[in-house]
Amino acid sequence: MKPNRRESFKAAMLAMAAPPAKSANDASVYTRIGVKPFINLTATYTINGGTLTLPEVKRAMDDASNYSVNIDELQEKAGERIASLLGSEAALVTSGAASALMVATAAAVAGGDPERMLRLPHMEWFREQGLPHEVLMPKESRNEYDAAIRAPGVKFIEFSTREQLEAALGKNTALVAVLGTGLPKGKLKLEEIAAAAHKHGVPVLVDGAAELPLKPNPFLSRGADLVAYSGGKILRGPQCAGLLLGRKDLITAARMNIAPHHGFLRALKVGKEEIMGMVAAIEVWSSTRDLQAEYRMWESWFAEIGAVVTKIPGVTTKNMPPAGASPFPVMTISWDPQLTGITAGEVYKLLLNGEPRIMSHASGDGHSFLLRPVAMKPEHVKPVARRLEEILRSAPKGVSKSLARPADGIGGKWTAEVTFSYGAARHVFDLEVDGNEIRGTHSGRSEKGTVKGVADGSRVKFRSTLHGYEFSGNLEGGRLVGDVVLGEYGKAKFTAQRGNA
Repeated sequence: MKPNRRESFKAAMLAMAAPPAKSANDASVYTRIGVKPFINLTATYTINGGTLTLPEVKRAMDDASNYSVNIDELQEKAGERIASLLGSEAALVTSGAASALMVATAAAVAGGDPERMLRLPHMEWFREQGLPHEVLMPKESRNEYDAAIRAPGVKFIEFSTREQLEAALGKNTALVAVLGTGLPKGKLKLEEIAAAAHKHGVPVLVDGAAELPLKPNPFLSRGADLVAYSGGKILRGPQCAGLLLGRKDLITAARMNIAPHHGFLRALKVGKEEIMGMVAAIEVWSSTRDLQAEYRMWESWFAEIGAVVTKIPGVTTKNMPPAGASPFPVMTISWDPQLTGITAGEVYKLLLNGEPRIMSHASGDGHSFLLRPVAMKPEHVKPVARRLEEILRSAPKGVSKSLARPADGIGGKWTAEVTFSYGAARHVFDLEVDGNEIRGTHSGRSEKGTVKGVADGSRVKFRSTLHGYEFSGNLEGGRLVGDVVLGEYGKAKFTAQRGNA
């Protein structure tokens, strides 16, 4: 008998509710669309997929996906649970650490006032109304990630000394923001910064993205009002989640500034799945995670890999303790180029294009790289050791290519057009050639850097400190023509003419 429409609908709903189970090691979810996963030696870099999510987090996210809830109510109760576990006054789950920084800034500028929220990011209105619209930050804390703090449209003011901080604080100051790892580089302690800010009723925000939310909190206990964390790094929560901890009034205002509410930051949506996944990650962190046991496991992996690769003459390894905010050890793998004639950049390509596919920090013309273990699995250790041994052992025995005498005319001032996937920009190089070595300066639209590289006949290759751009090309008919690797921003083309053309 032909099934009726009601039976067909019921069968379809059952199929949706119970999809076929897959193995945790089934990579077809990616390979079926042409993406090949890799063993990750770079830890929790966002561009490489971030953390390996805890099983408890996956279960919580899956369970959460099966029900409808009010997001405001869920955020409030989830925040209370997380705050109780971490010893903070309040907490908010965000769509990443950058989101936490952005919404914290919005809370400081707009508060819980819908009229202000709907004016973001247009600071002209705030200035006209005589409302606070400036953020102060130690010069030593400036970094690429402070773009999230600048996004609501605030004016940034740098300081380095107590005198500069106190001179900058005033009726226009909405927030003082600091980078957790930048504090040791500065002249002022967090306690001093907070004391000065609080005299003016100004809150203090700390970017602690890659750090652990320890109890007692190392920033809130020293005077900070808010601190932002990533959920998708060492906590092993959802990759697209973060945490904002701190004062209840500011946390409540931050929650009002993001979805499901309207305004500039509605785009910072965090779903019920990420919220409950973050709760699960904090519950595991506060109860059963044993970081010291994880350290011992990572160090045992280093020992196993090191035992294999150091059998190759000239190859050495060195274990190092956690650096800065990273709560995990690292290992350096180095080799003598006179015995093993391969560069780190060549190792990178061989690892990434080989089998198994391996992502690493190997890069450039050097002869070493860092291995960071926290996104690895136990079953990855032997394949990594085997591939490294194969690559380093099969490398040429200290054979290095001799460079040709640089072509005349490479040195001097060049004006380049860099053509991106969409759009172009004018850049200027001022190059000096000494033997085969290239040094000089590089200016973009608004920033400057220095360059270093090599000239091999008419071919040039140099790297800039300006965003890590790598230029490679040829001198052709009085022009430099070639390619630009833009780091995380992809690739471009460039054509350079002599002088200020």
